[in-house]
Amino acid sequence: MVKSWATSPETLGVDLHIDVGGAGLRSGLMDALREAVRTGRLAPGARLPSSRTLAADLGIARNTVADAYAELVAEGWLTARQGSGTRVAQRSRARQDRGHAPRPTARRKPAYNLMAGSPDLASFPRAEWLKAARHALTEAPHEAFGIGDPRGRIELRTALADYLARARGVYASPDRIVVCSGFLHGLMLMASVLRARRVREVAVESYGLDFHRKALTDAGLRTPPLALDERGTRTEELGELKGAGAVLMTPAHQFPIGLPLPPDRRAAAVDWARATGGLIVEDDYDGEFRYDRQPVGALQGLDPEHVVYLGTASKALAPGLRLGWMVLPARLVEEVERAKSAANGDWACGALDQLTLARFISSGAYDRHVRTMRLRYRRRRDQLVAALAERAPDVRVSGIAAGLHALLELPPGTERSVVQGAAWQSLALEGLSHFRHPQLPPDRDALVVGYGTPPDSGWAGALDALMRVLP
Repeated sequence: MVKSWATSPETLGVDLHIDVGGAGLRSGLMDALREAVRTGRLAPGARLPSSRTLAADLGIARNTVADAYAELVAEGWLTARQGSGTRVAQRSRARQDRGHAPRPTARRKPAYNLMAGSPDLASFPRAEWLKAARHALTEAPHEAFGIGDPRGRIELRTALADYLARARGVYASPDRIVVCSGFLHGLMLMASVLRARRVREVAVESYGLDFHRKALTDAGLRTPPLALDERGTRTEELGELKGAGAVLMTPAHQFPIGLPLPPDRRAAAVDWARATGGLIVEDDYDGEFRYDRQPVGALQGLDPEHVVYLGTASKALAPGLRLGWMVLPARLVEEVERAKSAANGDWACGALDQLTLARFISSGAYDRHVRTMRLRYRRRRDQLVAALAERAPDVRVSGIAAGLHALLELPPGTERSVVQGAAWQSLALEGLSHFRHPQLPPDRDALVVGYGTPPDSGWAGALDALMRVLP
């Protein structure tokens, strides 16, 4: 019986799946190799096993493989050179099999990026992070390499409890914290818990991220919009949403409008939650980056039993770390823990990354990095405001007291053309309409400009490109 898997050191550690069929072994092997090359499964330049090794792996005669290789070399599918072995030939697009469509051409990456939602990735503190990782690996107990507590490593939960209480005014203890793979994962867990609690609606702000709304709707929850005015989200209207059992909010710095939630509206949200037994899901996505006044503390501190606090390392460090945390009311800890245990394992948080972040926080490196980046982002914000005053004085900028983005108000009816013009300038940019709740009609034209995203080397060019497209 002919085997269909070839595994050998000569395949550079990659299993080679060859389904040998057809009337004869040689023709079947040739057809299988042609198909693997044609579909791209064997890339140009890929080294094949020697005829001896492949024959042994497939359980067929060596001469059969050698003859198949020789004929495919003659046809131009393979190349064979002394000392280099047998490899897939470099084939131009014109020589691809006409029965298969060519692969789609990748879209060109914009030269400049002012999309909101990402920090300056070039400023990731590699040396300090490596130092923390070395310490974490050296000091990690043996049990850290096991399955572990679904709530997350106790070292990280302890470090987070201390930091969040000190820096964000969060009432936190390690036993109330669940580590998750970023904000979206935490929101998905909460959606699952709310659905199990027979909640049918989660109110959301009238402007926000569409994939946050999708995480809720995918769990079977409706997302009625909560109105927003010049003072921020109108939390006093929560009582009018009779079906809402929870509300998702960004109280420290509303995304993308950029307003902090005033004290009376914070109190109104908490009063609603207490009166109805509802929950406030707080997204504290960039609470550490405030520039012109004292930081606005987390809403969770007003009532820890009615607020679920979600934080993440995505803005302060990098989204690629996939590390976030939930600070939960005591009654929800076990429910969230069960939901996380039942979820897909792909959302698991690596123990070493957790231990590294714990060390990074407890050593003071996290605080130092945040302070450094706060100064850098404030400088960029000031440069953006100065450039607008000089080159686009009719464009009003707002939402700049905190965060990594600014809102640029545009004349009515111009948002779409400006965004299209930015694309022509190879500038990635989003209009405010992209974030509007789908149930609401258009009410304003604006740009959401993420000034944290470009590296230092690209900031001046991105800013100049923005000035060129503004009306």
